[in-house]
Order: sequence, then structure tokens, then C-alpha cells
Amino acid sequence: MATPRVSLIIPTQRRLDGLATAARSTFLQAGVDPATLELVVVDNDQVPSAKALVQALAADAPFPVVYVHEPEPGVANARNAAMAKARGDFIAFLDDDEEAPAGWLAALLAAQARYDADVVFGPVRGRAPAGLVKHRAYLEWFFSRVGDGPREGVIDHYYGCGDSLLRRASLPDPKAPFSALRNHIGGEDDLLFGGMKAKGATFAWAPDAWVWEDPVPSRLTLDYTIARAFAYGQGPSAHCAISTPPDRLGVARWMAIGMGQAGVFGLIAAVQWLVRSPRFAFTLDRAARGLGKTLWWGPFKIHFYGLRAPT
Repeated sequence: MATPRVSLIIPTQRRLDGLATAARSTFLQAGVDPATLELVVVDNDQVPSAKALVQALAADAPFPVVYVHEPEPGVANARNAAMAKARGDFIAFLDDDEEAPAGWLAALLAAQARYDADVVFGPVRGRAPAGLVKHRAYLEWFFSRVGDGPREGVIDHYYGCGDSLLRRASLPDPKAPFSALRNHIGGEDDLLFGGMKAKGATFAWAPDAWVWEDPVPSRLTLDYTIARAFAYGQGPSAHCAISTPPDRLGVARWMAIGMGQAGVFGLIAAVQWLVRSPRFAFTLDRAARGLGKTLWWGPFKIHFYGLRAPT
């Protein structure tokens, strides 16, 4: 069997409908030779709950489909298990709540070739169900990645792993690049890309390589998104704390910034709530991110990843 040029990876955990949509969207990619592709689906459930679906999908696929079962919970575990099986020189990540238009992969590859990039990122467009009215604009924004907008080119920063293309040869570990330390808190991609940036990796932005994101209904609430915003806010402070050696001045700086953000935006959000402003949710989000920078340790740490699915 010929070695594929690109391995498409979709991590999943008990989200069969979303997985089917994401996988089928990879089958429809245009401008890319199917003979150069493979799809690797990694099932991060303690039981192989996605195996039958992946086998059914493989029957309709224009390229090989590989099923990987990783029962040990954790997003880093899942990504590493897929990486160990993937054979491509490039790795394209798609989440199991995303759907890629036909030109997605070709746009990622074109940007990679144009800028000789080690990692290419594309936009994510949040898509809420038609019947959702309350906080719709905020929720679609929350699950989107606007990034650098319409400007294509080399960037000096990085985004998350969903909707990205990685050059395997640029990774610090081509088989297991994601740190298991981030299984329970997320940010395994930030840790990887931050390390790559420190060593001079080239990142690029490809505005034409966009995907839809369809969050599960349980996530389309302020309870979920504000808690998630708080967890996102914890990232900069926690990153400084676990640096080697710990960056204590960085921790103090981020905590001070967060305290100011929480105070200012919290007060504005309270006023907006009283007057029923449509901007209330956006401002509350900023306040939560600020509070997360301040309360980032131990009992305040929110775990969104690395949990076993309910049986």
C-alpha cells in the first residue's frame, strides 16, 4: 500500500452523528488526489462505540479509513494514538463536531506550500440550530475562530488543533507530540505549538480553509460557555506556572491583568443585564476570562477533558 501524503485525523467520543458528518465531508474533498489521503478516526471511549460506524463509513470512502481505539481518556492520549497509526507526511485535524467544505484540504495544502509552513490554521464558523434564538449571536461567535480574518499569510501566533495542517517532520515527536499533562485541562495543542514557536516554527493562516462547527445542544448555553471562558482565561497563568523554571512574574502579571478585566467587564455586564443589552453575554464572557486568569490553580481548575464518558 502506497504511503499517503496526508493523514486526516478525527478524534471522537460518543458523538456518532457528528463523526459521520465530519468523516463524510472528508470524502468529498476536491482538488486533492484521493490516492494521497487516509482517514484515521480515534475513538476515545472506554468501549469501542464508534467502531461499527467507522467500518460502515469505510465502505463508502475514496481512500483508506483506519479505526483506532484509545480507551484511556484524554484528548492528548487520543491525538497521540491517532498519530502513532497515521502514515502521512502531513496531518490534518478535523473535530467530530466540524464539517469541511469541498475545498478545505486543498486550501490548507496550498497555504502550506506557498509559505513553507510547519503548521497552517483555518477559520471555524460556529453554526447554531435554526430554532435557537436566545444569545444566538454570542453562541455562534463563541464556537467560531475568526483568527486573522481574510488576510492569508505567515502569522506569529497559533490557534487550536481543530482545522489545522501539521508537517510531521517539524514536530518534536512525530508519533506522540501531545503532552499527557494536558489530558485533563486541555491546551495540549497550545503547549505543542508554543514549544514549536520557541524553536522557530513557521505558522500560516489560510482564510479559505474554513470549516463549520456544530456544537452539541448541551453546549449551547451560557452555563457551558461562561465556564469554558473561565477555563480559557486560566491558560496564560497556568502556562507560566508550569514553565521550567516557573515564571512567577508572568503569573503575577496575568493575575493582575485578570483582576482588572474581571472587575471592569463584570461591572459593565451587570449594567447590560439590567438594561437587557444584546451585548451582555459577550461582556460576561470577557469578565469570566479575566477571572480565570486570577483564579487558575487547584480547586478553581475546571476539567473539560480527560473524563470518562458516562456508561
